[in-house]
Amino acid sequence: MATRSNSNRSGTVTFGLDWLSVALILGGVLLLYYIVPMMSLFLSVPPGDILARMNNPTVVDSATTSLLSASISTVVATLFGLPLAYWLARTDGAVTKMVLAVVVLPLVLPPTVGGIVLLTVFGPGSPLGGAAVAAGFPLTRSLAGVVLAQTFVASPFVVVTAKAAFESVDQTLEYASRSLGKSRLTTARHVTLPLAGSGILAGVTLTFARAIGEFGATMMMAYYPRTMPVQIWVAFIELGLDNAYPVAILLVVIAAVALLILNTVASNPWE
Repeated sequence: MATRSNSNRSGTVTFGLDWLSVALILGGVLLLYYIVPMMSLFLSVPPGDILARMNNPTVVDSATTSLLSASISTVVATLFGLPLAYWLARTDGAVTKMVLAVVVLPLVLPPTVGGIVLLTVFGPGSPLGGAAVAAGFPLTRSLAGVVLAQTFVASPFVVVTAKAAFESVDQTLEYASRSLGKSRLTTARHVTLPLAGSGILAGVTLTFARAIGEFGATMMMAYYPRTMPVQIWVAFIELGLDNAYPVAILLVVIAAVALLILNTVASNPWE
């Protein structure tokens, strides 16, 4: 229970809190810090008003842009991230550690710094960005800019999570497949990928959730077309907090769906 009795050498009985109970009390403070603001958000505006505002063209446009760009970013991150994750999981040494550090770097960079980094390569003043503008396909202030920003910030999630999933696969099964004359590619397709599937799905889900919530790098790369996080900021600055609620609630719902997927069909990487 919450208390535990102990007897010292003099025979006096003392009572103290069990350490697990203390941990729960201390951790509960942080847990409430997560829950209370979320509940406050949903209780701040009547559901009818929220549903009515969801039909606002700016909300619809930002949601459409976010869903489209995040889907493209997730596909790109998965297409190139899974081979990188497999290589990282099946190699070792100084080079592997350096590559992993590069992969993780976007996770620890401030998002606005990530946007600046991307502008040095894809901005209109760069050779690549200037050539893209001349060809009529600008890489900033466009959907391409949104995808570039989201992919840079979110793709490490699929790489790191898929790497852990690949490492969890018993390599003796791969060796058995190779001993039967199967190539490494065939073995990866028919043995490794199916066994690591739930972990890979978790990485894809986290990548999509991170991409759809990206703000800082997106603001630097593409203020237009507006994504949902950018629309929240614009609504808050121009019209006040109340007008930012609908898109904010929509993003919370998307995050909740991502968590549902992680805890059902996918393999939660934090369990």
